[in-house]
Amino acid sequence: MSVDLFAGIAVRDYATAVAWYERLLGAGPSFLPNDTEAVWEIAEHRYVFIEVRPENAGHAIHTLFVSDFDSRISEIAARGLRPAKSETYENGVRKATFRDPDGNEIGYGGGPA
Repeated sequence: MSVDLFAGIAVRDYATAVAWYERLLGAGPSFLPNDTEAVWEIAEHRYVFIEVRPENAGHAIHTLFVSDFDSRISEIAARGLRPAKSETYENGVRKATFRDPDGNEIGYGGGPA
């Protein structure tokens, strides 16, 4: 089975959100479908996009599981972002949760250290 994913995040301010997600994801958008959306390909056929929808901003909760958790979090920190919350679950899985300017939560999860 093939899986493609488009995970949407409603934001209030386009320019502010694009700048923040560039720092979080480490690159500019993969493409810009129109004046109110920006799309990042985070893995083949898997995308995160922002869309200006002020009435819905701040309610997204997404988690990306990565194999390079420590280096990914360090790279994000080098770009000036710090997790709002860091957790280690009983099974050793770790999660770092970031909040964008609207309060949307984007987490990174990874296996035990």
